Amino acid sequence: MNNKIYQERRHALAKQIYAKSGGGIAVISTATEVARNRDSEFPYRHDSDFFYLTGFEEPGATLVMEVKSSGKDYKHQAHLFCRPKDIEREIWDGIRLGPEAAPAALGVEFAYSNQELDHKLGELLADQDAVYIRLAESAEADRRLRHWMKKVRGQARAGINPPSELHDVEAFIHEMRLFKDAHEIETMRRAAAISARAHIRAMQMCKPGLHEYQLEAELLHEFRNSGAQSVAYNSIVASGANSCILHYRAGSTELRSGELCLIDAGCELDGYASDITRTFPVNGKFTGPQRALYDITLAAQEAAVAMTKPGNTFMQPHEAALKVLTQGLLDEKLLKLSELGSLENAIETSAYRRFYMHRTSHWLGMDVHDVGSYREQSDGLSKEDKPWRVLKSGMVMTIEPGLYVRPADDVDEAFWNIGIRIEDDAVIHDSGCELISRGAPVKADEIEATMKNA
Repeated sequence: MNNKIYQERRHALAKQIYAKSGGGIAVISTATEVARNRDSEFPYRHDSDFFYLTGFEEPGATLVMEVKSSGKDYKHQAHLFCRPKDIEREIWDGIRLGPEAAPAALGVEFAYSNQELDHKLGELLADQDAVYIRLAESAEADRRLRHWMKKVRGQARAGINPPSELHDVEAFIHEMRLFKDAHEIETMRRAAAISARAHIRAMQMCKPGLHEYQLEAELLHEFRNSGAQSVAYNSIVASGANSCILHYRAGSTELRSGELCLIDAGCELDGYASDITRTFPVNGKFTGPQRALYDITLAAQEAAVAMTKPGNTFMQPHEAALKVLTQGLLDEKLLKLSELGSLENAIETSAYRRFYMHRTSHWLGMDVHDVGSYREQSDGLSKEDKPWRVLKSGMVMTIEPGLYVRPADDVDEAFWNIGIRIEDDAVIHDSGCELISRGAPVKADEIEATMKNA
């Protein structure tokens, strides 16, 4: 991605800061490196907000945006603090960009060594009206802010004042990130295509006698072999009874003929996530009860897809899926109509929650559960009274209904340990939504054919 896109994002953030307080300083740091164990660290992953505004992936960096009034308008400048060049460390850890090269490479106005951050912040915060940070980010971030403010207050006798306002910069950045531009959508489309191929690979490699971790290995092979940098989240590969555990990690359970395998997995490509779930029979052929619940779940997803369009609220796809799922549970007698009286009462009393306990969607973007409010920003209303978010073009969300049947005395044994989820990534356009993850087969017949033709 070129510098212009990041410069435009910083300009949009500066515009909001100027409108809010007439100017100020915004401070956004990237993620820190985290130790895994002795002499080893977890693979580094940048902070999403920081990357969204800079495109910079190195650790130890901070972006400071200075917004000032200029007559009836405003001007803004970006100050980047990053690791200095260090030949000794670069031999061990890799090449650093360094502050000398950062302005040209990243399109920022100024760049400094991160060792100068404390000193420079004391200067930049002087006589500013407001400071924009991520509130309650961490104890260390709070400590550093207090340190910077103390340095400014120490200049009071020279007529210098500290900022008098404190604002949450995330509120602005997360609203921006909720709406994806054409480049972001194209990146997410590529990520979804890689993940779809990985799901197909897992289906075709699946056979009784393998273990869950072996299918996870097939997913990881396809992700990395196709150029994805990482998983977007820890892959779920759940067979048999494990398919009824929502966040189950791929383990050592053996795949058995007659059981289902649920895979919820997606890669991260160039900072953007994909998120796909498919459920398939280990031996390549659905049983009657498995097929019945699978078709209900797919019909629920189709109903939700039809409601995923501009003008509808975030909750309407969920409500559409919920109606189909609950009716299916009644039809299969997993819920008793004689006890509940009606479909409406089964939904109102949440009787379905025994078999379907999560929402149908979440935002998707740089983070797999991406940022952005699910409620409209209506001042003066409590959280519960704020209306659900109205869907608009440029939003991206998942659509993922499911059914999970655990053993119970009042449940037909033929349905025991059937866990099914079907999940796709939906980009909202002016006329509806586009499912960018349908490279992975979704209909039961298509899944059986894919596995048969392995």
